[in-house]
Amino acid sequence: MLNQPPKRVISGVIAASGLCLVLAACGPTATSAPTSAPVATLAAATIAPVATSAGSGLPTASARPTQAAGSLAAAGQSATSVPSAAQSPTQTAATAAAADAIRLVVDSAASQASYHAREQLVGKTLPSDAVGTSKSVSGSLVLGADGSVLADQSKITVDLTKLQSDESRRDNFVKSDTLQTSRYPMATFVPSAVQGLTMPLPTSGQATFQLSGDLTVHGVTKPVTWQVTANFADTSVSGSATTAIKITDFGMTPPKAGPVLSIEDGLTLELAFTAARG
Repeated sequence: MLNQPPKRVISGVIAASGLCLVLAACGPTATSAPTSAPVATLAAATIAPVATSAGSGLPTASARPTQAAGSLAAAGQSATSVPSAAQSPTQTAATAAAADAIRLVVDSAASQASYHAREQLVGKTLPSDAVGTSKSVSGSLVLGADGSVLADQSKITVDLTKLQSDESRRDNFVKSDTLQTSRYPMATFVPSAVQGLTMPLPTSGQATFQLSGDLTVHGVTKPVTWQVTANFADTSVSGSATTAIKITDFGMTPPKAGPVLSIEDGLTLELAFTAARG
C-alpha cells in the first residue's frame, strides 16, 4: 500500500492520456500543424505506462485511439513520400529524338533503283554492262535530332517486278528464275545507322556520308552500307546511293539466258532519289 501512487496523481495521468488520445485521433487543426508530430509522440509515450499498470489494478486505456493515430501518421507519410513516375535516361533521349525527328519521304515519281552487272554476250569479245531499272521506289528515312536513325520508322522498298533493261529476254529470265519475283516481289532496305552526316540537317550544299542497314532480296537479309552523295535544299534532299553485293550471297545463281553467256557474281546497286523533308 505504501508503494501505490496517490489517487489524484493516477486520475491526472488518466485525464492527460485521454486528452492526448483525443488530440491524436482528431488530427491537428489548421493552426496546430507544426506541433502535430510532438502531440502524437506524447500520446504514444503517455499511453504506454498507463496500459502496463493494469496488473496493479489501474484502469487501462483502449488501444484503438493509438492505432488510429498510427494510421493517420502513416497516411500522412505516404502522401508526402510517394515517388513520381520518371523516365529513364534512355527513354528520355528516345522521346526527345522522336519529337524532333526529321522525316525524308521518297518521291516515287522522281526516284529509281538500278542494278549494274558485268556480262559477256554472245558474239562479243569484251564484256559489257547490263543495267536493269525499277522506277517503283517508296519509303522514308527518319532521323532523330542527334542524327540517329529511327529504324522502326525507316524503310525503303523497291518493286522488282518492274525491273527493265535493254533486253526483254534478260529481264524475263532474271525476274522468273533469278529473283523469282512471283515469290519475292519486293526488295527492302531498313537503315539502322548513318555515319558522316552533320546535324542539324543542312538546307543547302552537298554532303557525302554512309548509310548502313539490312537489305532483303530473294527472302535473304544481309547487312550493307551505302555510299551516299546528297544535295540539300529547304524542302527536299536529292542524290544517289550505291553499294556492292554478290548475287550468290542472297541465295541466287548468276543468270545465263539467250544472248547472255555469263554475268559476274558481283554487281552494283544504285538508288537515285529525291525525298521531301518534313
